[in-house]
Amino acid sequence: MKVLQKTQKIIRYQRNDGTIHYGIIEDDEIVQLSSDFSELVNNELKYDGVRAKYSDVKILEPVVPSKIVNFGWTYAGHATETGGIANLKEPFLFLKPTSSLIPDNGEIFLPSSDLTNQVEMEGEVALVIGKRGKDIKEEEALDYVFGCTIFNDVTARDLTKTDPQFTRGKGFDTFGPLGPWIVTGIDPTNLRIVTTLNDSVVQMGNTNKMSLSIPFLISWISQIMTLEPGDVLATGSPSGSCPMKSGDIVTVEVENIGKLRNYVK
Repeated sequence: MKVLQKTQKIIRYQRNDGTIHYGIIEDDEIVQLSSDFSELVNNELKYDGVRAKYSDVKILEPVVPSKIVNFGWTYAGHATETGGIANLKEPFLFLKPTSSLIPDNGEIFLPSSDLTNQVEMEGEVALVIGKRGKDIKEEEALDYVFGCTIFNDVTARDLTKTDPQFTRGKGFDTFGPLGPWIVTGIDPTNLRIVTTLNDSVVQMGNTNKMSLSIPFLISWISQIMTLEPGDVLATGSPSGSCPMKSGDIVTVEVENIGKLRNYVK
């Protein structure tokens, strides 16, 4: 058994035989693990001697969370453009269902026009929790992060502007692209985010510009709900969110993590 190195790209995928595995990315190959997620977060890597080409497997969402916690309006510019409150002292909170999740290269399906006419992207850094936590101290908060990945908080903007809460506008199936992998051992508090729609940059930001810090967010939410290993915390979106239409390609790129690309249908 080997222990997890400080910085690794950990991916979850399905082989042609239908079996699902975690693996470590090495160049264009995946080193297959027999470890499950609970073993990974306990720093246990069990190699089974199998390697696979990245192009030969089906990439899945990198984790199966018990909950997806979303922090809204953590960037003043995005709060202003969407009619929110800039520079909140406490975060605006909502949850997404796990049924919204799709992986890298998955398809975002636009709902019927009878339901919504304004679906937008929101590129974000997402944290994957590594150990159970309740009432976490802010100075210890980053110790509970297993790694970082990328999230696209797809949103029916017309619905979030009219509904008293965000569940419907945020909760459609396929409205939660996540991936492509989890990167361990990086600092989430200073990561550049760039979202492109087709070939045009529409969002650009950095987690160091958030009005509420990531350690504060972790500590704050842990006062409300117990965080479990594998839970996903989406840390909010910079300004520039805009509508998507069928045929579009949306890509969220985060420094030191990679790119999450999805196709709009």
